[in-house]
Amino acid sequence: MGTRVVVTGIGMVTPLGLSAETTWSALLEGRSGVDYISTFDPEPFETKIAAEVKGFDPTDYLDRKEARRMDRFVQLAAVAAQEAVASAGLDLAAEEAERVSVMIGSGIGGIQTLSQEFQVLMERGPSKVNPFLIPMMLGDMASGRVSMLMGAKGPNFSAISSCSTGADTIAEASQLIRGGQIDVAITGGSEAAICPIGIAGFNACNALSRSNDEPQKASRPFDALRDGFVMGEGSGILVLESLEHALARGATPLAELAGHGATADAHHVTQPSPGGEGGARAMQLALTRAGLSPSEVGYVNAHGTSTPMNDKFETMAIKTVLGEEAYSTPISSTKSMTGHLLGAAGALEAAVCVLAVSRGAIPPTINLENPDPDCDLDYTPNASRNVPVAAAISNSLGFGGHNTCLAFKSL
Repeated sequence: MGTRVVVTGIGMVTPLGLSAETTWSALLEGRSGVDYISTFDPEPFETKIAAEVKGFDPTDYLDRKEARRMDRFVQLAAVAAQEAVASAGLDLAAEEAERVSVMIGSGIGGIQTLSQEFQVLMERGPSKVNPFLIPMMLGDMASGRVSMLMGAKGPNFSAISSCSTGADTIAEASQLIRGGQIDVAITGGSEAAICPIGIAGFNACNALSRSNDEPQKASRPFDALRDGFVMGEGSGILVLESLEHALARGATPLAELAGHGATADAHHVTQPSPGGEGGARAMQLALTRAGLSPSEVGYVNAHGTSTPMNDKFETMAIKTVLGEEAYSTPISSTKSMTGHLLGAAGALEAAVCVLAVSRGAIPPTINLENPDPDCDLDYTPNASRNVPVAAAISNSLGFGGHNTCLAFKSL
């Protein structure tokens, strides 16, 4: 059967909480993390809402000097990674450093630092630009900084595939374990793009919801009145290990990462391919590699962005792969509560799938109030469920035509 890869630790910093436990509780309660933007004046913008991480002070967790030299997306990743390692009960000092990898992706990277320093350049001149600008803005720097923080000396890099980044990075990390190159991977995604240029840019391509009157109802995946996604920020980190390594050190695996699939639409820079055929191929690959049949899938964490085309075509993709089982399989989009974490979304949602498997609970899709004939599956509307979940899959679909699916199952 080859090397089996398991999840032993989870860390989260999200719009719903500063830890995995607070986030998970809020998800099951159906709480929204969306509100009016507080970090800058959103009045001139078409979209005035986002799902911000509230109450986060990096110096509560990190050295003050080092924290100042990190963009916000790196700070979020560092804190989530510390939680993941602690929850795994992993003593990094006892590990062979060369066999511990850190792989944390970001779709956009240090856009906050870049935009701020561009203003400095324009207003005060080149000599005033922060000497840490480049290492703060690089998209791989969450991975690099966490490896330094943890003393991990194994392979260190990150995938960049837009909104599939977190899922692709986790998949790549798992392959290093399967190939015997490493024993442990600290992996996931982080994003912090809620800033004027980030909001303006996504507004310009008509991607964001403009439902400013009721922020907490703006993210409404699969609902007939959906009008775009709500930008979120945060980080989701998993600790992956070979099953043999986890058991040898007495760890309790939460779930097995049994398979993954990745495909390209080769169709359009922002729109999914008609019928969701690329997403369907990714889902089928993940199930085949995991040895799972449609009837064994107990939960689908949908990409579910709350955009008209994505939700319609993802529904079609799920039907293509699961067949008649699609109508009885619980599905939900946790983006209805967290907003869309862009490059971190796939990692956070992978963590949600692990918790669904390990704890036997399915978070809801909130704000699903107006049935859409094109979206006619069981999206777990408005209330969570306590049901056994033997296997769960997580879909991530990105600008550029990236499709990734991760499949988790109980041991």
